[in-house]
Amino acid sequence: MTLKQTFKTGVCLTALLSGQAALADVTAVDVWENWKSNLDLYGEAGVTIGSEDIGDGTVTVTDLGLSMDDGDTAVTANMGNITFTENGDGTVAITMSENYPITISSSDGSTADMSVTHSGLSMSASGEPEAISYALSADKYSFQVDNITENGQTIDADVLFAANDVTGNYVVTTGDVRNMAYAMTMGSVDILVDVKDPDSDGTVLISGKINGLFVDANVDLPEGMTFDDPDNLDLTGFAISADYGLADGSYIFDITDQEDAIAGSASTGAAEVAVTFDDKNLSYNVLTRDIAVDTVLPNVPIPGMELPLAVSLSEYGVGLEMPLSKTEEPADFAFGINLTDLTINDEIWGMGDPAGALPRDPATIKLDLAGTAKLFFDIMDPAQADAMAMADVPGELHSLSLNELLVSAVGAKLDGSGAFTFDNDDLTTIPDFPRPEGSVTLNLAGANKLIDTLIQMGLLPEDQAMGARMMMGMFARTTGDDQLSSTVEVNAQGHVIANGQRIR
Repeated sequence: MTLKQTFKTGVCLTALLSGQAALADVTAVDVWENWKSNLDLYGEAGVTIGSEDIGDGTVTVTDLGLSMDDGDTAVTANMGNITFTENGDGTVAITMSENYPITISSSDGSTADMSVTHSGLSMSASGEPEAISYALSADKYSFQVDNITENGQTIDADVLFAANDVTGNYVVTTGDVRNMAYAMTMGSVDILVDVKDPDSDGTVLISGKINGLFVDANVDLPEGMTFDDPDNLDLTGFAISADYGLADGSYIFDITDQEDAIAGSASTGAAEVAVTFDDKNLSYNVLTRDIAVDTVLPNVPIPGMELPLAVSLSEYGVGLEMPLSKTEEPADFAFGINLTDLTINDEIWGMGDPAGALPRDPATIKLDLAGTAKLFFDIMDPAQADAMAMADVPGELHSLSLNELLVSAVGAKLDGSGAFTFDNDDLTTIPDFPRPEGSVTLNLAGANKLIDTLIQMGLLPEDQAMGARMMMGMFARTTGDDQLSSTVEVNAQGHVIANGQRIR
């Protein structure tokens, strides 16, 4: 999925959330008027209203319809009847239909009919127009797929996402920029996906439970902003920062087709995602702990046999920071990945190492990069995004730091760190590349023992092993028993020096 497609999906979700988040004011009429102003996010053609009945301290709205269409996918919803009732104490109670339909259709003719259902929903609004707050709670809030049609065929599907023990608090501040700060918790979320393919008789069954889900977010929406045309959305003044996570989750799956079947279970511990996004920058960080997957691979290693697969990770993380708009001065960027204590079961190890010659300790891969760069294009501008795709280079690299490198597996360990700056006015010292200056230090332990083991296993020929050892001897110095270190430097003249020895 591209960044543009991912953002379009996020835009639709933000619009749906923001359309319901501002249900607050001191009178029923004012609450409804405030909500209508928020529904402008869908554009003039994105909202339909059956009727409005204004009574003494109440407003009843019937057949409230919402729709969004980006040309590829259209989403329509009829939220039914909504009633705003003044409580007589400066607060307003909001009641909604206990269920309402949503239809998703694509340009290829496929459709999915869904329904939203809630029970025990309580929503109240209070405050004043400039600082509206409201609270909600529900015993259950669920999304269910009722019908899927594809290529003229109805697919037998049962898909359900049900949030239990939902509580939330919202504060909406209005002005030139509308700010929505909200926090929501869910005691648990039940997941069921049960789909049968009418052509192959294949089935997909996934069942799971997520515990302790939470969301905290701030959204800034500039006055006049609409989401009716995500492809040409003006993001000036738009910003979102969000943290969401869970305490733990567990899942089972059973997937079959005409020839194969795979079933098993998966689980995770605590997980958290932090996202910030505006028209200039994007930051994304995710960390999940205690991941485990257990299954059986069919027809492996030969047809008719099954091979157990058990994979676990103590930590999985990804981080990304980057500019999204054209920068006059170098802007920060970063990328990181974290795979800590990766383990696989002995049956999988045995396929490549039946004698157990290689150490089977948990493997770890960590990479932490940061730097500065200029960007020549506004990525979120469709016209500039197309030009960026055709450009030879999208920007200029000015600095790059290797904050951490760690690769530990099969008894060997590589780690390193370093930093470089880049002179973009010098593209001749290294043809067509900005001249670097800086150094990086790499440390390698257990390499010779690993090479010996690979030779004994017949996986590495002697002549290739000798070549590898000669290279290590040329560019690294011995710092201990089967421990090597190398510092590679690029100086101001463009010379490449390894441990004091010039190699370029």
